Amino acid sequence: MSRPTPLSGFPELLPAERNAETYVIDHLRRTFELHGFASVETRAVEPLDRLAKGGEIDKEVYVLRRLHADEGGDSGLGMHFDLTVPFARYVLEHAGKLEFPFRRYQIQKVWRGERPQEGRFREFTQADIDVVARDELPFHADVEVATVMAEALSGLPVPNLHLQVNNRRLLEGFYVGLGLTDPAAAMRAVDKLDKLPRDKVGDLLRSDAGASADQAEACLRLAEIRTHDASFADRVRELGVKHELLDRGIDELVQVMDALSGLPLEGVTVTADLRIARGLDYYTGTVFETRMEGFDGLGSVCSGGRYDALASDGKTTYPGVGISLGITRMLVPLIHHGVLTSSRSVPSAVLVALVDEASRPQSNAIAQRLRARGIPTEVAASAQKYGKQIRYAERRGIPYVFFPGDPAQPDQVKDIRSGDQVDADADTWRPRDEDLRPTIVTPESAIEEQAK
Repeated sequence: MSRPTPLSGFPELLPAERNAETYVIDHLRRTFELHGFASVETRAVEPLDRLAKGGEIDKEVYVLRRLHADEGGDSGLGMHFDLTVPFARYVLEHAGKLEFPFRRYQIQKVWRGERPQEGRFREFTQADIDVVARDELPFHADVEVATVMAEALSGLPVPNLHLQVNNRRLLEGFYVGLGLTDPAAAMRAVDKLDKLPRDKVGDLLRSDAGASADQAEACLRLAEIRTHDASFADRVRELGVKHELLDRGIDELVQVMDALSGLPLEGVTVTADLRIARGLDYYTGTVFETRMEGFDGLGSVCSGGRYDALASDGKTTYPGVGISLGITRMLVPLIHHGVLTSSRSVPSAVLVALVDEASRPQSNAIAQRLRARGIPTEVAASAQKYGKQIRYAERRGIPYVFFPGDPAQPDQVKDIRSGDQVDADADTWRPRDEDLRPTIVTPESAIEEQAK
């Protein structure tokens, strides 16, 4: 069999890299569950009509077809391309068994048939949180979702994250107060400020949203407002535009910023950024985007917002607010650039050495005593010379080698990093807490470790 060729857009991680991804997923899961969010997992496929956008199937959907089916054509099923569409279906299907407001998190694979490039994949993992209600969702859910995701992002072993928050009611109220008749077109134009120069966005405001030169300038001045607290509100009001919807949007964004600015966040900067609009029209209130410092080309790695109609069965509407974090989008570029990995490729903290094959039961018994106390342990694969067994542990990143004794000598354990070797009892000896599990390695942490 010839050597296989990697499939572009379907990343596979080596064990040490996978440990780093698992660390992040576990951190997210702990944070979500601390806030009482319930875990759900939806099926990988949905009917094509549910995956349709505007009545047409999106070209990025992978369609299922049985290879040996008697009938030609597809199965009418496609792989889900995000976690929002299946969650909307899940809410409708199980509404009678759910308690509302329903707070869920979901960490799962999704599939898109787009052109692979850095940060964009055909198979990737997302982490979503949402709060959904029946008929009416109080605004404090927006504050809660923003708070939970900010805390989940805090402390991740990634470059600084910039969480940008805005409110579409604020934008719409401002545009309507200016006299614009197509606020949605104005939002779509302003949302392009990251990609187009200011004057080009001004041209779009005039051509697509029907703005005059003065109106376009006012829209651009609004979009230039950025603050790390609720002081944006005074700057908006200084522009002199008045509208009831604008006042509501300002009040809602103030509530979010007051909550976020009071959090002790590590590695996360929160900004009220009034250029953020999110181009999708179904967002109706709070909107979020997140950029990773030094990786601006990735775009937003964590986005979402308020939608007043997540799902509807014709009788009942289910509004919601949620944020989606692209785990693969955020981590794989860091891994490929050597910015992120873990300290070892195996979970084992201890390798129990073999004196000879006849003594394997003795080594197995020592390993089991260590495992019974929560210490990840494996036994050497073969009874080579101790030097080779130590090098075997070193290659795998295992920090300790445990040497079985005999009736005349006690067992001993060696820290192969420092060379220290001491007597040890498998029922009482314990490695350092930081050695129990693989640790995350970044350039900064590697430098800190070398300095110790």
